Amino acid sequence: MSTSEAITNGVRVRVASQYLPEHSHANQSERQWFFAYTVKISNEGIDTVQLVSRHWVITDANGRTEEVRGAGVVGAQPVLAPGESFEYTSGCPLKTAYGTMRGTYQMVTDDGQQFDAEIAPFALNVPYAVN
Repeated sequence: MSTSEAITNGVRVRVASQYLPEHSHANQSERQWFFAYTVKISNEGIDTVQLVSRHWVITDANGRTEEVRGAGVVGAQPVLAPGESFEYTSGCPLKTAYGTMRGTYQMVTDDGQQFDAEIAPFALNVPYAVN
């Protein structure tokens, strides 16, 4: 399991990833490794904030990079008052047994200020694999 954590303007983003062998196809011609990641977004600031969009940068072991942008996360655009948190789990397929993810969440405060909350880099890796 790999973890990361970052705080931007009072918004803490914690991520933990894990390999899911039951959803992976490492021994077939179309090789694919599948990873789950759980994100906890906590508002430790003094302003209410809303997550409006996401931007992920996913890089595999061959250096191939894919960028993913979209509204909200898992169909939600959570509003977090001070002291509140939102947690979700999602997944990522890779064509290699190792990679990394990083990114940002675009946040808006209740008075309209926008900022990007950092998602610190974390590894996607098969346990005991040689990188």
